[in-house]
Amino acid sequence: MRRVVKWAVRLLALAVVAGAVVFFGFLPAYVEDTSNNVIDHAPYPVSERAAALHKELIVGDWHADPLLWSRDLSQRGKRGQVDVPRLIEGNVALQVFTAVTKSPAGQNYDSNSAEAFDNITLLAVGQLWPLRTWTSLRERAIWQAEKLHRVEAQADGRLKIIKTAADLEDVLAAKARGEAIVGGILGIEGAHPLEGELANLDPIFDAGHRVYGLQHFFDNELGGSLHGEADTGLTEFGRAVVAELARRPVIIDLAHSSQQVARDVLAMTDMPLVVSHGGLHGHCPVKRNFPDDLMREIAATGGVIAMGYWAEVACDDITPTGIARMIVKAIETVGADHVSLGSDFDGSVETAFDTSELAALTSALLDAGVAEDQIRKVMGENMVRVLRARLR
Repeated sequence: MRRVVKWAVRLLALAVVAGAVVFFGFLPAYVEDTSNNVIDHAPYPVSERAAALHKELIVGDWHADPLLWSRDLSQRGKRGQVDVPRLIEGNVALQVFTAVTKSPAGQNYDSNSAEAFDNITLLAVGQLWPLRTWTSLRERAIWQAEKLHRVEAQADGRLKIIKTAADLEDVLAAKARGEAIVGGILGIEGAHPLEGELANLDPIFDAGHRVYGLQHFFDNELGGSLHGEADTGLTEFGRAVVAELARRPVIIDLAHSSQQVARDVLAMTDMPLVVSHGGLHGHCPVKRNFPDDLMREIAATGGVIAMGYWAEVACDDITPTGIARMIVKAIETVGADHVSLGSDFDGSVETAFDTSELAALTSALLDAGVAEDQIRKVMGENMVRVLRARLR
């Protein structure tokens, strides 16, 4: 009997080890590979004129989530949509790297509970993030910032994290000299890492975060999400956070906030506001996209509306040609000075191109009849303007 028990214990131990190997060794990579797919495609056409123009552009992207995953971003990856080598191939000068810290199970664009099981906890455990991140949203935001700093140290000068206006100008000057460099800007997707305490803004800011989304897919201590249950505006705590952010050299991002939160922020601030990733309701009439009148109010602050590359915000064609059509509609709606790029790359979205292929978007914009000066604004100059207005 003892021998049987011993063998049973050994088999159980082997099963546990095998399960751990699958869970920690293979599952996270599989999840990322299936979540951040690039549709198979032949090379997109890029005209000689477009290729020449693209090399001259300042290209900027307001939103991508590669810090969530276990890849080495200093190396060209075989999965996902963003890393430093591919950013350089795409001539991207400025990339916001956003920290995702909580995501409800069953996530959808209509209604999510803040009490739903959190997918990021499972991802943190599965990818062996530090123990401090397993139970703290604040620590997840800080750790993902630390991760980007490690990438910066490993990237042989190809990545510089931008925290100040001087950092921004250094990157732009390096790009003008022809250097292969990307300026990385840290942000948080939803301000729930504050964990209901304004004092937590200091360590998150000190970690390097400069773009602050207020909500993600659920209502939080600051107010209602566009995809939450209450559809409310800013809470008293939310107003205190917004007032403090307005005082600091940071950008407020309204993506995923309820319409009422957006209107509350508009009413209490005098600064350029950003919708970091999404689409245009007049082009794709879905809940995820703010109504056009609200987009115009946001644009009127001197801010920008950043166009995403995935089907749920673009509605139909997500090839460079389709995204160009959406950008044309956005220019018609809010003006060329207020349209930017906000890919949502590596944010659990399927796209038809990755960041290395952005010259194809420049080519598609030219084919759509967009003037070169407008293309320069959309591809990055508008982003630079907002960053210069806010960073110090």
